[in-house]
Amino acid sequence: MDEPVVTAIPSVGALGLAPTFEEFFETERTKLFRALLLMTHDAGDAEEIAQEAFCRLWERWEDVRSLDDPTGYLFRTAMNVHRSRYRRALRAAKRAIHQRDDVDPFEQVAAHDEAVRLLVQLTPRQRVAVVLTQLVGYSSDEASAVMGVRSGTVRALVSQARAALNPKEDLSR
Repeated sequence: MDEPVVTAIPSVGALGLAPTFEEFFETERTKLFRALLLMTHDAGDAEEIAQEAFCRLWERWEDVRSLDDPTGYLFRTAMNVHRSRYRRALRAAKRAIHQRDDVDPFEQVAAHDEAVRLLVQLTPRQRVAVVLTQLVGYSSDEASAVMGVRSGTVRALVSQARAALNPKEDLSR
């Protein structure tokens, strides 16, 4: 008895026509996963990136299927997803590190309120001298040019301001 001859029906892609998304997925998923695994060294990340890349291709499949190299488009999409995830993680890490160095916002408000409260106690000339030399960082010569007085006057105003704010401080220093 002759055995029946089973001939495989060629797929749409094998006939030179654009493959269906399902055929494309079955053909490319293992290759993409392995390439991503080599890049990420993490099977979970590689799988997530591959899934996202295939989802993006599926959304645009009508346009992608007619490209000369849909596989190249898939790999480029996966690389873009990987780079985007990497940049997002890098920004998050920088924010987390930077936040540790920041002063508590409530402490900043309290310090600002205390500085304003102390500056109000000074005369206007003392206040200008303190702000220019202590907060802005000018030297007494630079502050004197701004204020239109001698640099010795600026130093004297700052000294008087300190004495006014700290009356218990020993003046013999």
